[in-house]
Amino acid sequence: MTSRNVKVVAWGLLAAWLVHDAEELLTMAEFSRDNGTWLPEVDQAHVSTAIGLMGVVVATAAASGARTGGRSPLFQTVLTGFGLHSLTHLAQSALLRRYTPGLVTAPLVVAPYSLWALKCLRDNGIPLEARVGSFAWFPVALGGVHGAAAVLTRAFRAWRRG
Repeated sequence: MTSRNVKVVAWGLLAAWLVHDAEELLTMAEFSRDNGTWLPEVDQAHVSTAIGLMGVVVATAAASGARTGGRSPLFQTVLTGFGLHSLTHLAQSALLRRYTPGLVTAPLVVAPYSLWALKCLRDNGIPLEARVGSFAWFPVALGGVHGAAAVLTRAFRAWRRG
């Protein structure tokens, strides 16, 4: 695999994430208001902030993948987790028996890109080194960006009022 192709695979993570999270950006706040479930309600400012913060994580992973020729454990873990994340969207929609944010792009963008990218790495002799224990960081990252988004949006609102 040429370094150019590895960069396409690596930066493809960010591109696929942008498409997927655009769907979430456009639908999550409204869904959370009208979901009729135990899921928490979040407003558009919170959604936008959390997605932006997660974008920093994904962009960092993509840059790491491009820099290391796809060998970065961070890149491989985020790539694999992104693919597995598509299953959570399908499961959530099946459980709720309705559309949930991210449902359209999960099977059309997230899963195909992730499978293709992992295959490209394997086919070119790049060892896949994402470890099962690494995936424990996903709830930490998700909770972290939502926690930080809550703090930042609350602080911003207080600053605007003050």
